[in-house]
Amino acid sequence: MSPPWIGGDVTIGRLCRFQRAEVPTLALTFAAIPPVGEQLDSWVDAASGPGATANRPTCPNLDLVHEEQEYLRLASVDNFRDVAGPGYPTTDGGRLRTGVFYRSNDLRLTEDDHGALSGLGLTAILDLRSRLEIDLHPDPHVPGAQPLHFDAIGIPMETVAMLQTREAADELMRVVYRGFVTEEKCRVAFGAALQQLAEGGPQLFHCSAGKDRTGWLAALVLHIAGVDDAVIRADYLLTNDRSAASRARVEAQIAEHAGDHMVPVFEPTLVADLSFLGAASAAVDEHFGDRASYLREGLGLDDEVLGAIRALLRD
Repeated sequence: MSPPWIGGDVTIGRLCRFQRAEVPTLALTFAAIPPVGEQLDSWVDAASGPGATANRPTCPNLDLVHEEQEYLRLASVDNFRDVAGPGYPTTDGGRLRTGVFYRSNDLRLTEDDHGALSGLGLTAILDLRSRLEIDLHPDPHVPGAQPLHFDAIGIPMETVAMLQTREAADELMRVVYRGFVTEEKCRVAFGAALQQLAEGGPQLFHCSAGKDRTGWLAALVLHIAGVDDAVIRADYLLTNDRSAASRARVEAQIAEHAGDHMVPVFEPTLVADLSFLGAASAAVDEHFGDRASYLREGLGLDDEVLGAIRALLRD
């Protein structure tokens, strides 16, 4: 059984007693999370934990991450955004093409937002959630968009329900992100998802909160397209900004039903944190040597697939 603020509205007895209709499945950010510009450590430095303080450069292209030039925003799906941002710069001086790939949390859409999403001309919606998550909140039908399922392993809810310390939650999240690299089920899911994206846009991919499985897949797409790591990290952290409208409600519900002392315990499971992304990167280096080998050997992608994704996103 899972805490209702992650992945689904499931009641778990002593931990909290929510009614299903009361709790949105949304990411949560707290004041303790440093601003984006203060979290731009290297992937290796980030892996040392959320308290790492060395080498925190300011991203020279960070303004591009925050420019209000979004192709579309959805009020009912607050972590929806264009994977290419406002047209992120590439390392060779180019820019990404917008309107090709989109990312989001789960699609619990208002009527207006459903109409806006339908107007994008999506050809496919890639769902990275488990069958349980899908059964709790199935995606709505979007005309012209083929529903596809790529089950990547998310946060284990049974373990979350037993968390007692923030340190345990931090380590749990690092295990989840390392699993994106080491677990065969995850590699199969991410590899198949990337092969599908190579078929052409516009396509959308999502999980429940749009931060972990979706965040990792988006980071891979941006890397393939030639975006600098500093911009990739800043884009990953945008989850903590885009979910602002729902944070106060979720934090209040956790405090009310589980106690104020449980808010910092669960915090690591509810945010995007560079230490988690760093854990995945460290696993890539340990098991595959570099991201190129991870993409080819770990995910089974060839030059044709990688080239197609790159071509789709490059102006």
